[in-house]
Amino acid sequence: MSVFAQKKLDIYFDFNKHDINTKASKKINSWIAEGKDYQVAKIFGFCDEKGTNIYNDTLARKRIQSVVEYLRESDFEINPTIEVRAFGEDFIQDKIQDKNRRVTILYVVKSKDTIKTEITSEISMATAISKLKVGEVLNLKNIYFYNNSARVVQKSESYLYDLYCVLKDNPSLKIEIQGHICCKRLDEQENISTARARYIYNYLVAKRIERSRLTYKGYGVTKPIHPIPEKNELQESENRRVEIKIVENGEN
Repeated sequence: MSVFAQKKLDIYFDFNKHDINTKASKKINSWIAEGKDYQVAKIFGFCDEKGTNIYNDTLARKRIQSVVEYLRESDFEINPTIEVRAFGEDFIQDKIQDKNRRVTILYVVKSKDTIKTEITSEISMATAISKLKVGEVLNLKNIYFYNNSARVVQKSESYLYDLYCVLKDNPSLKIEIQGHICCKRLDEQENISTARARYIYNYLVAKRIERSRLTYKGYGVTKPIHPIPEKNELQESENRRVEIKIVENGEN
């Protein structure tokens, strides 16, 4: 199967608005004018924390609809089966509120000689987890953290939701969430790996995954993917990770 790197386009909205403003219109038009063979995979809607959860969920959906309608009016073809999600305010909020009022378009650039497209992250995660036996571990490769922080980078937000969906769809599944860090000496006391695992745990509990199905543990730098000290930022990023171990699965 041919696999493409997924790219994203962020469209920002005015406070409490869902219509496409002039700046957003120019950004979309410039993207379309690049003339590449884009294929949209997902469209996500977001809001800031102002207002109720129900109101923000509705506003996020309206923003998605505005973007979809604008693209169609611009003769941009969108597959009606693409994945669309409204997060409302239920995501990791950026400190800069303007960045939270957005719609994110995830897309791939197709090559002329290829008709197969990238598998979506949720399908990949669900398939990978379904193949694991009790005691085996899966690296959540698309969930990354800022250095020396338990805060997930923005591009990882949708993959957190994918993990939630897998757990929701598999009620017999129990996991241990394992946190790891980078860039530290092996003898250095560090709690950030535990904080990272706990962050994922709290995220899932907040979405009403039963606590009895979840545990978490920080491993510090005792299990790095790349030897410490790392050689570059990519290796540091890959060492700053969360993995899940299958504790129980009714199918195994």
